[in-house]
Amino acid sequence: MMRSDLAKRLLPWFSEHKRILPWRNSPDPYRVWLSEVMLQQTRVAAVIPYYEKFLERFPTPAALATAEEAELLRYWAGLGYYSRARNLQKAAQEIHREGGFPATYAGWRKLAGVGDYTAAAVASIAFGEAVAVLDGNVARVAARLVCESGDVGNAKIRGKLREVVQNQIDTLSPGDYNQALMELGATICLPRSPKCLICPINDICCAKKRGLENSLPTKLKKNRVIEEEKEFLLLRRGTQIALRPPDASSRRLRGFWELPHAGPGLRLRNQKQLGEFRHAIVNHIYRVTVRQAKLLGELPDLYEWISSDQLSELPLSTMARKSLELEVTSPAGKDKSK
Repeated sequence: MMRSDLAKRLLPWFSEHKRILPWRNSPDPYRVWLSEVMLQQTRVAAVIPYYEKFLERFPTPAALATAEEAELLRYWAGLGYYSRARNLQKAAQEIHREGGFPATYAGWRKLAGVGDYTAAAVASIAFGEAVAVLDGNVARVAARLVCESGDVGNAKIRGKLREVVQNQIDTLSPGDYNQALMELGATICLPRSPKCLICPINDICCAKKRGLENSLPTKLKKNRVIEEEKEFLLLRRGTQIALRPPDASSRRLRGFWELPHAGPGLRLRNQKQLGEFRHAIVNHIYRVTVRQAKLLGELPDLYEWISSDQLSELPLSTMARKSLELEVTSPAGKDKSK
C-alpha cells in the first residue's frame, strides 16, 4: 500500500522532531483519552503537571469512576472548563460498567463528553483505526495545504477539511499520522508567522506556493469578550478563613468553594486592598479586587469558617486561589500590624 504524499513527508519528520510528552510513552487508551481531554483549549505546558498528578491519583477508569466529585474537582482545579472533568468521570463510569474500553471511533463517540476529535484521536492512536482528527491545529494545516479560503468556523468548511486529511491518512500508522498533523500545527504551521522554511510539507503546500500562509485560514466569527468586575473579601478568625460552600446553581463554578463577595450582610472594619488581578474564563474576563478586613458580628449562614490546614483538601476556584496568594505576595497582606 502506497503512502500519501502528505504522510511520506510527515511521518519521518514527526519521528525525528516530535516533542517528548508524558502521554506519548504509551498508547494506553486511558492515557491517550485523558491527555486529549485535558489538552482541549489548554496549552501543553499547562497540562503536563495536571496530567501527571491526575494520573497518579486516578490511574485507571475504575479509580476515576468511583471518586468523589469534590476530590475530582480538586485535582482538576486550575485547568478550567470543568464540564470536561465531570464528563470524563461519567465516561469512566460507562467504561467501568462495560468492563473495558470501546475499540472503535463509533464506540468512543457514544461516551459522555467525547466528540469527533477525541474519538478519532483515541481510536487512531490507541487502536489503529484509520480515522483522521480535525482540531484547530489540523484545520489550519489543511486549510493552508489546499488554499481553502472559506471560514474554518463553518461546519461545511470543516467537513471539507476533514475530508482532506482523511483522504491522505496513512492506514499503516494512522495514530502517528494524526499526531504528526497536530504537532505540525502546534510547532510549525503557527497561526501567525508560520515557520514555512523548515516545514516538511512546504513543497506541496498551496498557501506557501501562493504566498497566502499569513492570510489563511479565514475565521470570520469572533466570540464577543465580556468584561466583568468582581470583589472578594479575605476574612480571618484566628487560623480560620471564611469561604462560601459550592453553589449547585452556579453554571461555571458548580462544586467549587469561593471567597465571600463584598455586599450586604457583612459588617466590616479595617478594610484594606490586597491587590488586583485579571482572570479569563472562556470569553469572560474578570477584573478582580481583593480586600482584607475584620468581621464585626457573626458570619452570615451563606459562609463557613474553614481551618487553613483544610484548604488543600477543598476544591477551591482558581479565583479563590489567586486571591489567597495575594495575602502572601501583597505588601498589605504581609503587614499584620494594622
